[in-house]
Amino acid sequence: MRPLDSNIYFYGECISFEDSNSIVNNFKEGLTENSARFFTEDSIEGLKGHLTEEVTEEVTEEVTEDLSRNPARNSSSALEDTVKNLSQNLIESPVHVKNNVTAGSQIRNAMGMEFVLVPAGEFLMGSPLNEKRRKLWESPVHEVTIKKPFYLGKYPVTQEQWCRVMGNNPSYFRDEKHPVENVSWKEAQEFVRKLNALEDTGEKSPVYRLPTEAEWEYAARAGNSGSYFFGDDESKLKEYAWFLENSGLETHPVGLKNPNPWGFYDLYGNVGEWMQDEYHISYKGAPSDGRAWESLFPSVSVPVRIRRGGGWNGNAGCCRSAERLFAAQDKKLNSLGFRIVREYNFQI
Repeated sequence: MRPLDSNIYFYGECISFEDSNSIVNNFKEGLTENSARFFTEDSIEGLKGHLTEEVTEEVTEEVTEDLSRNPARNSSSALEDTVKNLSQNLIESPVHVKNNVTAGSQIRNAMGMEFVLVPAGEFLMGSPLNEKRRKLWESPVHEVTIKKPFYLGKYPVTQEQWCRVMGNNPSYFRDEKHPVENVSWKEAQEFVRKLNALEDTGEKSPVYRLPTEAEWEYAARAGNSGSYFFGDDESKLKEYAWFLENSGLETHPVGLKNPNPWGFYDLYGNVGEWMQDEYHISYKGAPSDGRAWESLFPSVSVPVRIRRGGGWNGNAGCCRSAERLFAAQDKKLNSLGFRIVREYNFQI
């Protein structure tokens, strides 16, 4: 994932080139007598755009230790390797986006629904030919650009939240902290419409909506290109999801499993999630900007929609980041719910 900004993203911080000058100067001042002997002026200047105040000390310590073990090593090479290693922590750290708003920051609306900020960026959508359990309709792998940050529900919509908006509970597995299920795509749209009316933001455009398929996969991957946001090891899935092997053939309260690196819970398993997009048999012709792929003319609209995330009754393959299933938009399943997007432009 490559965040989109004129600023530099490194180790969870966003700094401008102008800011990097003062940080490099602070770095120089912070060098100990022991570490200063390893650094040349050129090697320090090479850190511009990479260092932040929080990591200067860590860079100093790691490079000093590296060069102490290998006295013949070039200081510039040691710096380069250290910066490379530290940058691998990017997806585990908050990522800053434009307007000084931190990705991963959370907001709560009047209904008590929590949302997590997702940064703008680029990613490869779909699954490669060598991915275990992949399906033909996850091809071709293609680059998608998410141009604007957006807020995504931290959890799937719960039965309690559904009841507060809709005044009923259609779920098969009844518990207010469980995700709502047994709702059609059309009913999810009605929930969104009513929630927008209840919030009464005074804005002309809707604040809430279903996520697009691209937005969901982008948030689910959280910068990881593997089968899951934690890599390719299926044995770890039980730490993050309720699925066929551990669900007991029922849903569970949201938020009990571990979140993904960007702070989202239950993206895999528990219940699948309705997307805004219509179903297409492949990604040939898919939008490259992350918008929903659907007809502009309702009269020719395909009444089949995408669902993501697997569910309590799905196997490990159904919970992969690239897995895409589908259902008629009026279909109701006790393994299918949804989570919603709140537009980034609107503040609570």
